[in-house]
Amino acid sequence: MKIVDIRPTTVTVPLEAPLRHSNGEHWGRFVRTIIEVETDEGLVGLGEMGGGGENAELQFRALKQYLVGHDPFDLEALRFKICNPTASLYNNRTQLMAAIEFACLDIIGQKLEQPVYNLLGGKLRDEIPFASYLFFRYASDDGLYSEVRTAEQLIRHTRDLKKQYGFRTHKLKAGVFSPTYELDVYRQLAAAFPEDSFRIDPNACWSVEDSIWFARQIEHIRNDYLEDPTWGLNGMRRVRENTVIPLATNTVVVNFEQLAQNILNTAVDVILLDTTFWGGIRACVKAAAVCETFQIGVAVHSSGELGIQLATMLHLGAVLPNVTFAIDAHYHQLRDDIIVGGKIPYINGKMSVPTEPGLGIKLDHDKVQEYAELYKELGTYCYDRDSRRPGWYPLLPNDRWADPMKG
Repeated sequence: MKIVDIRPTTVTVPLEAPLRHSNGEHWGRFVRTIIEVETDEGLVGLGEMGGGGENAELQFRALKQYLVGHDPFDLEALRFKICNPTASLYNNRTQLMAAIEFACLDIIGQKLEQPVYNLLGGKLRDEIPFASYLFFRYASDDGLYSEVRTAEQLIRHTRDLKKQYGFRTHKLKAGVFSPTYELDVYRQLAAAFPEDSFRIDPNACWSVEDSIWFARQIEHIRNDYLEDPTWGLNGMRRVRENTVIPLATNTVVVNFEQLAQNILNTAVDVILLDTTFWGGIRACVKAAAVCETFQIGVAVHSSGELGIQLATMLHLGAVLPNVTFAIDAHYHQLRDDIIVGGKIPYINGKMSVPTEPGLGIKLDHDKVQEYAELYKELGTYCYDRDSRRPGWYPLLPNDRWADPMKG
């Protein structure tokens, strides 16, 4: 079996409302590049990559000269074709590799009539628990979804999500307002749901000193972990030395070299594996095995996925013995998806692992066309900018300590 074509399509799918984070905002939508890898036997595998737009499409088209004629079963050879060390000096190809690998595993599963989890050693669980992913957000332009800025609004929003989806773990994206304000909000959130667990993530925008101060103020809360309060292995190590809360990361340990450094001189307790950032599902399985050996915790990270990458997260979560935390996902923030049947449902805070061959999902081509046209109309956006706070930047003290009722 050989690859005969790779077809990338960039789409933009609306969110319920614009989500705010430490670097700016998601402008009411996610931009994703979908790929279809076709073989000479007529099988088509699906992959997905975040952002990029036209640039991502050009990169996938450029890869065709390397990959047409390649057997999708030869995944290690594929890795060296795309991500060999010399090429990696000049090209950031990890996420491209991930999308192609997703599609190849989808093809292999279809060929063998087996779900992807069986290609990875077999599933250990049928359902995967998820955390709510809570954001400060602007109200939607159509008025259907209200803003979330105050503790009262956040608690009401969390209660609605818990009622609708059944979440028992809640993650707050922080770094939008001052640490003192967000501390008060986080404390009130935890007090409102005393039987649930919590985690908070300011996207590494706090100083080491602010991070230590914040951690000490929340040690009484039932925290899963404190995620990326500050930047760098050294900064995280200093925070870890001054708190009893486990630290987690999806920013400073995202490859095997960084994982080795963290094992030799621990700075982070929980590695948040991302099937895109690490270069595929198989790389995450390998990393989880290393973490199991050295008793480093693992969880699964969300990078704004649609249904294709979500399926990879479900298959990954199904096979890892050492995933002890609920998975992160932006997914409930989406208004729609590009897979047949629409959005995958949550039941009691969990999702069922797909059992059909391959990834177990199919493209809704009408939806792909609809959201590809929407992308052409709206174009891309700057992730590191807040459209309603021009000139704002998280590390500038005057802005970082801004009054939340004015911004």
